[in-house]
Amino acid sequence: MNPGIRRRGARLSLLVAGTVSAAALAAVPSAHATDVLPSPPVASVGPVLPGAPGAPGAPGAPAPPATKTPAFGAYLHYGPRGVERMSELSEWLGGAELRVGHTYLPGDRWSNIEGAPRFLEAWADWRKEKADRLFVLNVPMLERNEEGVSDREVARLLRQGAAGRFDHHFRVLAERLVGLGVPDTVLVPGWEMNGTTYTHRCGPDPESWKKYWNRIVTTMRSVAGQEFRFDFTPSRGRDAVPWTQCYPGDDVVDIIGMDSYDQPRGMSFDEQVTEPFGLQDHVDFAAAHKKPISYPEWGLFRNGDNEEYMRRMLRWMDEKKPLYNTVTDYCPHGVWQCKENPGASAVYRDLLSGRDGTPAVPTVPTAPAEPADPVRPPQCSPLDLGDWVDYWLGGKLCVRLDWWQGERRG
Repeated sequence: MNPGIRRRGARLSLLVAGTVSAAALAAVPSAHATDVLPSPPVASVGPVLPGAPGAPGAPGAPAPPATKTPAFGAYLHYGPRGVERMSELSEWLGGAELRVGHTYLPGDRWSNIEGAPRFLEAWADWRKEKADRLFVLNVPMLERNEEGVSDREVARLLRQGAAGRFDHHFRVLAERLVGLGVPDTVLVPGWEMNGTTYTHRCGPDPESWKKYWNRIVTTMRSVAGQEFRFDFTPSRGRDAVPWTQCYPGDDVVDIIGMDSYDQPRGMSFDEQVTEPFGLQDHVDFAAAHKKPISYPEWGLFRNGDNEEYMRRMLRWMDEKKPLYNTVTDYCPHGVWQCKENPGASAVYRDLLSGRDGTPAVPTVPTAPAEPADPVRPPQCSPLDLGDWVDYWLGGKLCVRLDWWQGERRG
């Protein structure tokens, strides 16, 4: 994201059970998508019924954990004015706790990428006021970052970076952050690398890009006192190159983020979830690599004042529990500073007002797994009779492998 202007267009499982002959056959769960089959009544199967001792919701069973709010904030301005606006946004949200401050280092010249004097002080002061705050800093990997540098030149610069030519700039930045008392800054180097906008893009030479990222992280981690976390953040979707081709490795990535705006025009939220390299692929990729997720940039865009997007995106983040998220709050993306989106703004305010921003624990997504089978009896082999037979029987049938033993007596 350019800190002044945005550039580009870029199943409920149902368990059912039934019984057919207590001697040899028993019912086990069957999963159906609710848009395919109606919900059948649940047959009585004794000790496996919901409400039985130890079953979910039963007396004496552990209560489900309370849902907590992902840490959130907003990008409000790149400089000190952004810090001042945090309290104003919190007031607008009924005192909601904005735990995340987010800004960008200018990418015009190396001296600014190093963290020019008087640029970071206000953010460092804000971060240190409360122990549970997060300071998120986007870091350009190359100067002239928004000047339309050619692919050929980008490839040359990436090779130089991979060889260590620019290491000293990132050492200066790391030392400056540690010196300011914010050694735990979340750093987002080379954001949206799968696109075409920035000089620090990956497409012209993915292998050199990954080596360069490794050098940046290694250099910054070498500074005494640092506790940095590094956030690998592509833009949602394939864009110019699949972002998975740019992933530099688990040892140099702490968080896997995604910048996700309501675009392109006409794309529904469901499509944003299911598109290649979209929201679901992001969550699954992070789970496979055992990393927490984040959304450093998100907001409205090509589909205007879209209340449905706002509602669904907030719900998505409540469910997926990223380490943090920060909405991009200026037009056309924003909800507080942009008066062009009154409907989505009302949704955002209604859903987030008064929240305390306490992060969910754990924040690392879990990889997809086979659902636990709470009702299959032991020593039971399920029979595959097809969905419709399962439905009308009230569940799958299974053959008890120990039926021939009869009832055991003590």
